[in-house]
Amino acid sequence: MKKRSLIILICIVTAFCFDSCDLFQRKKFDESLLPGHWQSGTLHERYNADGSGYIWDTADDVTEEEAQPFNWTLTDATLTQNHLMEMGGIVPKTYTLTTLNATTLSYHDNYGKSYTFTKQP
Repeated sequence: MKKRSLIILICIVTAFCFDSCDLFQRKKFDESLLPGHWQSGTLHERYNADGSGYIWDTADDVTEEEAQPFNWTLTDATLTQNHLMEMGGIVPKTYTLTTLNATTLSYHDNYGKSYTFTKQP
């Protein structure tokens, strides 16, 4: 009985140790770093401080004036973009941030597609 109690106690203590480990904590990013113009090749995204933004791709011959609007939120490492369609629909897209600093924005979706952007002046 003592051996079983000891094993249970060790499991509980180990669980608490892993719970406090940064490896298992969700990353949190500073939302104030996101507003601005970000570019990855021909893909451009602009995030405004009020939670609005828009996206355009010059490879599709789309200019900033013709960009598709979206609303965005950032919670911990989850970036959600709700794209506003011309006919009134909303298409939500969810990404997991891996990097957000003054010059670099990187994120990936749940399907293995990754993006890395550089902040533009």
